[in-house]
Amino acid sequence: PQNFDYLLVLDFEATCDRPQQIKPMEIIEFPVIKVNANSFETEEIFHKYVKPVHNQSLSSFCTQLTGIVQEMVSNEPTFDVILSQFNEWLHSVGLLCSDFERPLKKFTFVTCGEWDLQIMLSDQCQLSNLRIPLYFRTWINIKKSYAEHFGKWPKSLNSMLEDLKIQPVGRLHSGIDDCRNVALIMKALADKGFVFKNTSSEW
Repeated sequence: PQNFDYLLVLDFEATCDRPQQIKPMEIIEFPVIKVNANSFETEEIFHKYVKPVHNQSLSSFCTQLTGIVQEMVSNEPTFDVILSQFNEWLHSVGLLCSDFERPLKKFTFVTCGEWDLQIMLSDQCQLSNLRIPLYFRTWINIKKSYAEHFGKWPKSLNSMLEDLKIQPVGRLHSGIDDCRNVALIMKALADKGFVFKNTSSEW
């Protein structure tokens, strides 16, 4: 049995450029897949594109990397609105009480690395003058779970897929596709008897 009822796979994409990085970086894709921690099947998906405020024109590098073109973000809501919609979604799928803070089911987030929730969300909430919701304070870094099970640190998302002989879906650095691939890795680890627990915390 797993420690959670649901695992919410999350993978932000953000404004970026090369060789000079854009400052401030802003979240432009907000995908979350709700995975049943018993069956490891996807039950619900939250997927929104987000209009950046400070650097509204996406760089060609950002589009090449993420597959996100200008038209996908220009007419979308800004992050504050999307975060509010995400709160409402968590309520609508039975994970949070009406006060949006108290969990109805035991769930946690799953990311590939620490950047999404340790760095990017924190920076974005500061930029948008928002408080980070309590439910974002702990999460599972799938790389740490993989390393705990296999005794070696994975180089990347792709290397985990290759090692587990999983055919990747979609394109790398598409937030929603990265979420789907992390979900496949989770299922493969669970099939090998791995029990997930939180690996990271902002407390």
